[in-house]
Amino acid sequence: MPEATSTTGPIVLLTRLSRLVHRASTPDLLGISLKDMAALAYLRDHARTTQQALTEGLCIDANYCVLLLNDLEAAGLAERRRDPADRRRHLVTMTETGREALERAEQAQESVEDEILAGLSREERATLARLLGQALDGAIRRPNL
Repeated sequence: MPEATSTTGPIVLLTRLSRLVHRASTPDLLGISLKDMAALAYLRDHARTTQQALTEGLCIDANYCVLLLNDLEAAGLAERRRDPADRRRHLVTMTETGREALERAEQAQESVEDEILAGLSREERATLARLLGQALDGAIRRPNL
């Protein structure tokens, strides 16, 4: 199997890891798609968020967010409601069914994470998660990305 070289940049390595995660994280394993899992995880961490904040938080196009939410609502995993304070905005919440689906998916995802990150200790995984979170937070705050 090919190995990552020391001259490979972090973005290329992240892209390759992402491909491995996507390949292993099938709906059969998770019970939902990886994109649905990401959206539900965001909704869990940001209760009653706006549709716009969800779009920005997931780093997706607004039109794609509408399609994603249509699918989540059709599956009974999330709900959109008009914001009573501003009728132009939608507030998005996860349903109890969505919460249960997320919990099952995250449990199943642990096996994928264990397999893909097997070369890292528990402490190194925590450091990786912290650094990736920092990088993502910094990137989201940049208006041109």
